[in-house]
Amino acid sequence: MSQIKCIGILTSGGDAPGMNAAIRAVTRAAIYNGFEVKGIYRGYKGLITGEIVPFRTQNVSNIIQQGGTILKTARCQEFKTPEGRKVAYDTLMKEGIDALVVIGGDGTLTGARIFASEFNFPIVGLPGTIDNDLYGTDTTIGYDTALNTIMDAVDKIRDTATSHERLFFIEVMGRDAGFLALNGAIATGSEAAIIPEISTEVDQLEELIKNGFRKSKNSSIVLVAESPITGGAMHLAERVQKEYPQYDVRVTILGHIQRGGSPTAHDRILASRMGAAAIDALIEGQRNVMIGIRNNEIEYVPFNKAIKNDKPIDRELLNTLRKLSI
Repeated sequence: MSQIKCIGILTSGGDAPGMNAAIRAVTRAAIYNGFEVKGIYRGYKGLITGEIVPFRTQNVSNIIQQGGTILKTARCQEFKTPEGRKVAYDTLMKEGIDALVVIGGDGTLTGARIFASEFNFPIVGLPGTIDNDLYGTDTTIGYDTALNTIMDAVDKIRDTATSHERLFFIEVMGRDAGFLALNGAIATGSEAAIIPEISTEVDQLEELIKNGFRKSKNSSIVLVAESPITGGAMHLAERVQKEYPQYDVRVTILGHIQRGGSPTAHDRILASRMGAAAIDALIEGQRNVMIGIRNNEIEYVPFNKAIKNDKPIDRELLNTLRKLSI
């Protein structure tokens, strides 16, 4: 710990609302504790190209309410190679950066774990992803905002679905995780959620039709998690048109609208707590851990656990959705 004088911050992978709140918290908590801070632009790519600037308190003024990330983000194939990571390490040494705080999802933390083990470099991760798919934290930064965006969009779509007596498949993000689809369906009063976690167990579309999910309704909304396992909303709509032609089907893919917008109070508070905790972790001599919050308490989750362990869906939520969609 005595060797750490300067902390670098970067955001990587897909952007998530609340990342700026996290950048602000890390910067100010570090300065409060007497550290220098440097902002690294465009994620791991910035470590290779040297896009690094000193950060002071004023660099993070008036950003807590902004979506996206002021540090930008980029994919970086070079960082996936040992040669690229060596260039990144040399850049850190040249800039006098002694520790890193990285904000991102599964891919970001995977890169951090590899880099930390190769160069014995202190890194603390913050879970910044709308997917909510990282093990060791109840929610990730950006998830709550994305959920609220989905709710707002589906509420609007329901108006037209009801007017036209149609079945709507609405595709939401989440990659291979169904958290947004399942909780979005409960929040919007949707008839069902088709998620990858149970797609290998049952044919969810067939189950949906067999249960007569339109018996008492003149319209239906089904949320679908984007995933090769579910096939996505377009695939399901095509199946319905072929197998159940009596239904008038429409598809809406919400796409990147889910990543944007001003973060909710929940995400701002979560990001602020996690950002401050990242500095506490470094002061305590922690390294190669992700900051999580479980049962409202800060936890340090080893990268290996956060990345390798699958975060389970709460099956009780599925039962709740089934009960309430009759």
